[in-house]
Parts: sequence; C-alpha cells; structure tokens
Amino acid sequence: MTRFLPTSAADVLEAVEWAAAGETPLEIFGGGSRRGVGRPLACEHVLDLSALSGVTLYEPEELVLSARAGTPLAEIEALLAASGQELAFEPMDHAPLLGGEAGPRGRSGTIGGVLAANASGPRRIKAGAARDHVLGIHAVSGRGEAFKSGGRVVKNVTGYDLAKVMAGSWGTLAAVTDVTFKVLPRAETEATLVLRGLSEADAAHAMAVAMTSSGEVAAAAHLPETVVGKVLDGGFKGWRGATLLRLEGFSPSVAYRFERLAALLAPMAAPEQLEEGESRKLWREVRDCAPFADGTEKPVWRVSMAPSQGHQMVMALRMEAAVDAFYDWQGGLIWLRMEGDAEAESLRRQIAVHGGGFATLVRAPAATRAAIDVFQPQSEALAALSARVKAQFDPLNILNPGRMYR
Repeated sequence: MTRFLPTSAADVLEAVEWAAAGETPLEIFGGGSRRGVGRPLACEHVLDLSALSGVTLYEPEELVLSARAGTPLAEIEALLAASGQELAFEPMDHAPLLGGEAGPRGRSGTIGGVLAANASGPRRIKAGAARDHVLGIHAVSGRGEAFKSGGRVVKNVTGYDLAKVMAGSWGTLAAVTDVTFKVLPRAETEATLVLRGLSEADAAHAMAVAMTSSGEVAAAAHLPETVVGKVLDGGFKGWRGATLLRLEGFSPSVAYRFERLAALLAPMAAPEQLEEGESRKLWREVRDCAPFADGTEKPVWRVSMAPSQGHQMVMALRMEAAVDAFYDWQGGLIWLRMEGDAEAESLRRQIAVHGGGFATLVRAPAATRAAIDVFQPQSEALAALSARVKAQFDPLNILNPGRMYR
C-alpha cells in the first residue's frame, strides 16, 4: 500500500496525477474522523491530507478565513474564538459518534472534511450549512488537474460556484487542498429555554410556535424520555423529555426575548432556563449526537424531512422496529439509533409514506455499510445528473470510488 502524505498543493497534484496515469483508486481523508461514513472502500492507496495543515489567511475585520484542507477544526475554532468569532453553521464533530476522541488529541475533524460532508449543526435553521458559507477552494480533480473556484471576498460571483459542488461530495469529485470560509461574530451570550415533559407531537407544535414568533430562536431541538438523561452529564436524568430553544445575542435582548417566549409557551409547560455555560455545552452535545456516542456500532441514521412529519414518521417506525430518536432543526433533522441492520427498508418506506426525505447511515459495521444503500437512493434523473458531474471531475473513478453510490 502506498500512503501519500502531502505537505503542499503541489504534492497533492503529483499524487493524483500518478493515480490518474495508472487508473489507480485513491482513498482521500484528512483527520480520519469521518472515514466510517459511506460504503467501505477497497483502495490499496491512500491520500492522507492531515499534514496539509495551517491557516493561510485570517482577516477578522473582513470576516474571512482561509486554511489548508487538513487543518484541524478544533484549531480553527480556537483561533476564531480568540477574536470573538465563529463558524456560524457550527459543524458537527463526528469523532465521538464514530469511536474517535474529539479534539486535537484524537481523531478530530478537519476543515476540508467539514466541506466534504457539508457538516452543520443546530444553528443551520438560522445560519445555513457549510455550503452557504464557503467562499472559495483550491482542489485537484480526478483528471489530475488543479483548479480553483471563488475567492477570498464575500461578493464573488465569477464563473460557476464549484466550491458549493464540493459540499457534500465526500471526496468523490476532487481532492480539496485549500478552503476559504466566511466567519461571523460570536453571540455575546446565549440561553436555552427548556420545556419539560412534552410528548413528541406537543414538542413539534411548541417548536413551530417558537420558530414563527418574534423570539429569533437560533436552534430548536427535542430530546425524548429515552435519550434526555444522556446529556449534560445526566443533568436531565429522570425527565420525561426536554424541548430546547436557544436564544443568542446581546444580554438585554436575550433576556427580553426569553421572557416573551416563556410567556408565549407557558400554557404548554412551565419554562425553565439554562444559562450560558450549560447552554453552550448542551448544544455541542446535540450537535455531535452525544446521546448515541456510546462506543457501540449500533446503526445510527441521520434523517432530514419536513419538521411537521418527523415525529409522525418516528412513531410509525417504532411500530416496526426498536428505535431511539431525538430531533434537531425544529424536528427537521432526526437522529435514529436502531438495534439491528434490518430496519433500513422499514425506515425508507416510512420516510416515503410521510412526505419524503433523506436518510443517511452515519454509523454501522463495515459489513452493513457494504450491503445496503448508505446514502439516500437517487431518482433516475438525479442519478443521471450525478453521473455526469462525476464524469466531468473524475472520469476514471479513482477518488473515493463507490463511497457514496455503487
């Protein structure tokens, strides 16, 4: 096995040129925290981008940061925090869920991996996903050709926005060497309004009311009774569910909006408050799927669908399979942990019955990932479009071949 460990974009280009010349498949990864997502790869050679690291540009006044693809996400978040800024889409760290150790001491996500996975956290309902914040990239296609897209300014619309095409492609189109993201000021403070003991249907209603109010809710989630005791070091242990609404901004504004929102929701349940420290910790745990980061390989699915249908789909699924679930994005993102592998067919059938959506198998043993569709099966038209895009970027199918679709 050949392991390429490039330290420059030129090294990446040379490695991909070598692979293209011999039509030799390459597995591409950075920190390795997301290698367990997707169908298993049978590549003899790997392109490890972890040494392609370092922030190359950071202009806090311009709200712009550029870094090499292998730069650890933890390093970037620390740099931004020192200037009171953040990646507003708060990308998920997959390491805890997939058996790694979060942070710089273990398998930590990289900024290139964030783009490849289009990772985003609870604030997506307000701020969008990674693809909405990327400004530019440098990359090497499967043809062995270096290219760039976008730039280092927010208003850049020259040509095709290939940076957004890379978002969610899981390294199957190109090896990204450098990325530029828009950053934003971090909120001065935050608080979380908690409603105790609501059913999943009532929680969906409460979150809908909150999101359409003047409260400017930055995140909305619901933890049912089966998982609620697994966050904040068991701080919610014994609760019959917790519905969570995050408010961010300047202290007087957060306090005022909290009071208004609490009065609006009081008929549903007595509102309680988590102050800034506990609130930030709680939303990191929701972001990283902490309730299911249990050190096992029990299948974990990530489902996105209409918020009004999510809890109904889960209720119907529970009639067929043993399922634990919790909800983010006002119920539009559902995390499911199942006891076995056979429930995949039931899950996708129930999603279709309840208006459609997308289900991705995020964690499972390699044998399971090889046997079923890890990513949502595509319609005929969409599959044809995906194939044409793949043929333009990687006609020899040498970059992470088969990771997303057979």
